Amino acid sequence: MNKQKIFVIDDERDICDILVYNLQREGYQTASFLSADEALQHGFGDVDLLLLDVMMPGKSGFELAKILKADTATRNLPIIFITAKDSEDDTLQGFDLGGDDYVTKPFSVKEVVARVKAVLQRSSKLSEEESSEPLSHEGLIVNVADKTVSVDGKSVALTKTEYEMLCLLLRNKGKVFSRSQLLKEIWPEGVIVTDRTVDVNITRMRKKIGRYASSIVTRQGFGYYFEA
Repeated sequence: MNKQKIFVIDDERDICDILVYNLQREGYQTASFLSADEALQHGFGDVDLLLLDVMMPGKSGFELAKILKADTATRNLPIIFITAKDSEDDTLQGFDLGGDDYVTKPFSVKEVVARVKAVLQRSSKLSEEESSEPLSHEGLIVNVADKTVSVDGKSVALTKTEYEMLCLLLRNKGKVFSRSQLLKEIWPEGVIVTDRTVDVNITRMRKKIGRYASSIVTRQGFGYYFEA
């Protein structure tokens, strides 16, 4: 079995070195880069996960994430952001850009390794669970094979969080999910976000799916469901 490959991208060499050392001890194949441009020049090939610093000279981690998520070859690459920022807005921005988890500095190396394992396991589980058959409701179609969404034949760009939430609701039409259930299903374990986060993402998703927005129904006091 091939080792899973992890890229560490951080402008602090000491952080790169300690993360590479500990990840290699866990059996992962690793490489490190001191800037986003250096990593882009190398290419991402068969990389399985990125540990990506946000605040770097030149392109920031958020800017690199935007580039990767806009490319069909790397849009599904799991990303764990590592940064000194720890406000809720920064965390939400990271998730909106398709991040899978968020670790703040200073961090415990054991915690980072544990989160790497969790994200890789979750990514593998999602790949196994997802059928190649698209999810659909009339002209709203989610192609789970390449993780694209279209509305009446027109492509719609959802964030990773919005996409996963739409898939969950479409797979479970008529089932009401409370905000706490959605947080548990969609957001990584241990990440602290509020119920407002769910509402914000639902609102954004509704705007993007046009005439099907009304299919995502709010059950006052209970949560949300997709009405077939």
